Amino acid sequence: MPEHAHDPRTGPTGTLRTPPVKEWDSWPFEGDVVPKALRAPEPEPPREGEGGRPCEACGKPDADYIWADERWRLMTFPPSGLPLVLILEPREHVDGPRDLPDAMLAEMGILLARVERAILTIEGIERVHILRYGEGAAHLHWWFMARPTGVRQTASGFAMIWDDVLPPTPEDVWRQNLATVVAAMDAPTP
Repeated sequence: MPEHAHDPRTGPTGTLRTPPVKEWDSWPFEGDVVPKALRAPEPEPPREGEGGRPCEACGKPDADYIWADERWRLMTFPPSGLPLVLILEPREHVDGPRDLPDAMLAEMGILLARVERAILTIEGIERVHILRYGEGAAHLHWWFMARPTGVRQTASGFAMIWDDVLPPTPEDVWRQNLATVVAAMDAPTP
């Protein structure tokens, strides 16, 4: 692995910086933060669905999803701190957008917008954070995190942490949010 001139592993101790997170409105914690030491590069572990490992997404039935069509499926998690968190996956086992044929890439762009629009039909949702990580599974999946109107601290990159910090959305509200999204996904597209 080539060494970067400013690689914190090769310089003197204390070269890691602490950004001014205490000043950031979206930072969910009080008090000082100290960065952990950065470990030396290490072998990447195989992910689910990679290197002969089974893929959980490929093995799930459609009943585990809130919406599906012939090429895509949309799932949710139990109630959490944000009003709704969803994941969009292709039925086909692909690791990333680079592996999709052009027709599915175009369809994916339309579906990302369609899911976002569906979430925005939930009363009191201001924004939808759309993320892709792919660190734990080699099956392409897009995260959708609903940010409530006026709850500015849940904006930006810490929404996922706030989702764990906030008390879970009441189940009846969560179920109504799901029903709203499913109705919007099933509605004819303009």
